[in-house]
Amino acid sequence: MKLGDGVEQAIHCVTMLATLSPGGVLSAAALAEFHGVSASYLLKHLQALSGAGVVETVPGPKGGYRLARAAGDISLLDIVLAVEGQAPAFRCNEIRQRGPNPLPGKPTEPCGIATAMLNAERAWRAELGRVTIAEIRRGLAETDKDGAITARGCAFLELHERKSA
Repeated sequence: MKLGDGVEQAIHCVTMLATLSPGGVLSAAALAEFHGVSASYLLKHLQALSGAGVVETVPGPKGGYRLARAAGDISLLDIVLAVEGQAPAFRCNEIRQRGPNPLPGKPTEPCGIATAMLNAERAWRAELGRVTIAEIRRGLAETDKDGAITARGCAFLELHERKSA
């Protein structure tokens, strides 16, 4: 399974938004700058996250994005589904019924391949649903032994975080 670049960008942006001070927001341009990605491409994903209730937009000249709910209430699955959509990754097209000798009528038993793939996807989604942005932040803090990652983010927020009215 291959997820689009937007998933990585969205997870990083949501994780960064989780570090904002109360009332703080970041513009899409600032998020794109920090992560070195296209602002127009990122904006598409931020809009999807907003539509899914993961982030909220604050309009106006001091507006931007912030989390719509607590970091502990946002899972990786929430973000993946917002960006990639709700449809399962595997879709069975019943190709066993194609070709020169299809079985008469529709098969009554589900395809074993489809069953295995959908079971794997359920497990994958369950794991993504278990991991929250709060846990991701804790893990980052534990691995940032010299504080360089935290310092980089703090310095950037110092310059770009906006206080919404």
